[in-house]
Amino acid sequence: MSEEEEAVAEAEEIIRCQRIFLNHLDTYGGSNIGRYLASCTVGASLEEVPEEEEEEDEGRSAADVSPSKPKEGIYQVVGTLSQAESTKPDFAVEAYRTLSDDERLAYLSECDIIIYNITEDAKQIVEATSAATALSDKAYKFEKQKVFILLSTIMTWARSKPLDPEDPEIPFTEEDYRRRKPHPNFIEHSNAEKTIIKLGKTNKSKFATYVVASGVQYGAEERLLHYFFKLSWLGETPAIPYFGDGRNFVPAIHIVDLAAVLQNIADHRPRTHYLIAVDEAIQTLGEIVKCISRNVGPGKTQKVPRENAFLNKDLTQAHLDELLVNLRMEAVFLKENFNIKWVAQAGIVESIEQVVKEYKQSRGLLPVKICILGSPGVGKTSIAELLCKHYKVHHIKIKEVITKAIENLEKIIAPKEVVETEVEEEEEEEEEAEEEGDNIEETQELLDSIKENMEQNAGRLDDNYVIRFMKETLMSMPCKNQGYVLDGFPKTYDMAKDLFNIEDEEEEDDMKGKMHHYDKLITPDYVISLNASDEFLKNRIMNLPESIVAGTHYSQDRYLRSLSLFRELNTDDETVLNYFDELEIHPQNIDVSKFEGLENRVIAKEIIKQIGEPRNYGLTEDEMEELERKQAEERLAREAKEKADLEQRETEERAQKLANWEEWNKRLDEVKQQECELLEAQSIPLRNYLMKHVMPTLMQGLNQCCMVRPDDPVDFLAEYLFKNNPEFD
Repeated sequence: MSEEEEAVAEAEEIIRCQRIFLNHLDTYGGSNIGRYLASCTVGASLEEVPEEEEEEDEGRSAADVSPSKPKEGIYQVVGTLSQAESTKPDFAVEAYRTLSDDERLAYLSECDIIIYNITEDAKQIVEATSAATALSDKAYKFEKQKVFILLSTIMTWARSKPLDPEDPEIPFTEEDYRRRKPHPNFIEHSNAEKTIIKLGKTNKSKFATYVVASGVQYGAEERLLHYFFKLSWLGETPAIPYFGDGRNFVPAIHIVDLAAVLQNIADHRPRTHYLIAVDEAIQTLGEIVKCISRNVGPGKTQKVPRENAFLNKDLTQAHLDELLVNLRMEAVFLKENFNIKWVAQAGIVESIEQVVKEYKQSRGLLPVKICILGSPGVGKTSIAELLCKHYKVHHIKIKEVITKAIENLEKIIAPKEVVETEVEEEEEEEEEAEEEGDNIEETQELLDSIKENMEQNAGRLDDNYVIRFMKETLMSMPCKNQGYVLDGFPKTYDMAKDLFNIEDEEEEDDMKGKMHHYDKLITPDYVISLNASDEFLKNRIMNLPESIVAGTHYSQDRYLRSLSLFRELNTDDETVLNYFDELEIHPQNIDVSKFEGLENRVIAKEIIKQIGEPRNYGLTEDEMEELERKQAEERLAREAKEKADLEQRETEERAQKLANWEEWNKRLDEVKQQECELLEAQSIPLRNYLMKHVMPTLMQGLNQCCMVRPDDPVDFLAEYLFKNNPEFD
C-alpha cells in the first residue's frame, strides 16, 4: 500500500462512525447524554474551541441539542431501556429491552465505546461489572481498542478525610482518588470503580477503562433538584425548604457538560483513568435552593431538620445522601486537557436563567396567559374561574389586586417584631431589612398618596396606581410561571398601552412603530371577547336572585350606568380590542346569547378548545387519589341511581299492567252485558210469533201424541203439525 493510500485509509479511520453503547436510554441521564452524543462528530473535541464559538455556544442546553440521523463521522448510539414499555428514543439507532448475558456481550462487542451509568440505578452495578469483565476476557479478539466508561458518583468520596485538617477548604482532585472513602450507602459503587480500573490494566491496547465521578447532575428536566424546582414553580408554599443547615458543599455538573466530558474521553482517550466531573462552582445546598427559590418560586427558603428530610416521599434515600453530601472538589484534569463547550461552567447559581429556561422547556411548563373582556354581566368572572380551575392559573381581579397591594405596603412600613434566630437566618433578615429600610420612606409616601387619592375619588383609585399594581402582579413569579386569567382588564386602549408597552428612555417620533414594542412576558397570549346585546344582558340581570344582586354593581341604576359607560368606551376607533389586534393577538369573539339557557361551562369548553390543553404539571398523587375516590363515588352513586330507576320503572310497569288488566276485564264484562241485552231485545219479535202461531198447534200435537202413544212420536208429531198447519187451512 502506497503512502497516499495509507493516508486516505487513516483519514477514513478517523472520521468513520463509532458505535456507543449506553445503558438505560429512557432515563434522565441516559436520554440527555445519548441525545448529546448522537449529535457529536467523532473527534470534534480534539480541536481547540475558538473563543468566538465558545461565546456562541454559551447557554447551549440539552433542549438545544437535536438528534441527527446516523451518518459517517458521528456517534451511533445504541443501548438498553429501563422499562419494557418504553419506546426507542429518536436519537438511538437501536434499543434493547431484555438481554441475556450472551446477547449483551454480543452487542457490546460490536460497539467501540461502552458507557455504563450507575448513578441512577444501583442495580446496574452488577451488570456493569459483569459486562466489563466479559469484555476484558474477550479483549484479545478485538481488532481495535474498545473503551469502557463507568459513570459513577462523587458519593464514593463522601467520607474522605480532608487533605489538610488545618485547612479543610482545600478541594479534592483526581490525584487524590486513592484516598477516597465512600458513603456507607455507596460502597458497591466504590467497589465497582476499583474493579473497572483494575480490568483496564490487563490489556490497555485492546481494552481501556475509565471511571468518571460525576457531581450532582442538573439541567434539562432536572433530576435531584427537580424537587426544589417543582415546589418553587407550583408556588404552594411560602418558603422552599432545604435540609440541615444548608452549609454543606454540593459538587454539581450540568447534564450536557457531563455528556461533553464523556465525549472528550471517547475522543482523547487520556492516560488518566479516573476523572472528576464537576463544574467550577463551590456552592452550598442553601445557596442552590435559595437561587432556585428566587428565580422560580417565592424567593424565600427555610431550614428543615435532617431527620425530617427522610420523611419526604418525593426523595429517596440515595437522593438525600447526595443532597446532604459535603465535599469540595475540583476537576483539574478537565480544565487542563479537555475542550468542553460549557453550558454552566460557573455552576447553577451563575447560570440559573439558562437552567430555568431549559427546565420549563423540557417539562413543557409554559404559562397560559388569558385576558377576558366583555360588558358588565356577560359572565366574565364565572368563566374566568372555570378557566383558572382547568389550567391551574391565577385569577386576577382589579379589586383583589388593589387590596393586596395596599396590604403589602402596610406590611412593609409596619414595625417588625424582634425574634431570636440563627446566624444565617439573621443575615438573610438583615439583607431583607436593609432592602426594605431604603424604601420605607418611599413606601409611606406612596401609601399616603394612595389613601388620599381614594378619599378624593369616593373609594376609587386613579388609573396610574391601578396600572402600577397590575403590572407588579403580572410580573410576580406565580403569574410568570403558571400564567393568569385577567378578568375584565384593561378597560381602555390607553390602559392597555400603559400596562403592556415597554417604556423607552428615548422618545420616538414614530409612535406606530413603538406601539408594537410591548412586554411579551406579561402580555396575554389569548384574548377572549364575550359579546351580547343590551336587551339580553338586562334580561339576564333582571332574572338574577336578589341575594346575588344586593350590594353589587348589578343593582338596576348602577348596572345601567356601567353598561352605558362600557358602550361609550368601546365605540371609538381606539378600543382595547384594537390594541390587541395591532399586536397581532387577535381576540376570539364569543356571542354569549347563543348559549342562552346553558351553563357557562359550555362557553368555557369552547374557549379551551381554542387554547388547548394545560401546560403545567398534572395532578399530584394526593389529587389523583382524591379524583379516583370521587370518580368511584360518582360511579357507585350512578349505578345505585340506575338500579333504583330500573326498579322504579319495573314497579310502575307492573302497576300499569295490573291496571290495564283490570280495565280490560271490566270492559269485557260490559261488552258481554251489552251483547246479552242486544240479544234479548232482538228475541222479542220471534218469541211473540212463536207464542201466537206455533205454540198452540205444537201443544195440541203433544197432547194428541200423549194420548195415542205412537211407535215413533217424532214422526207422529211432524205429521200432525203438517196436517194442522194454520197457513194451509
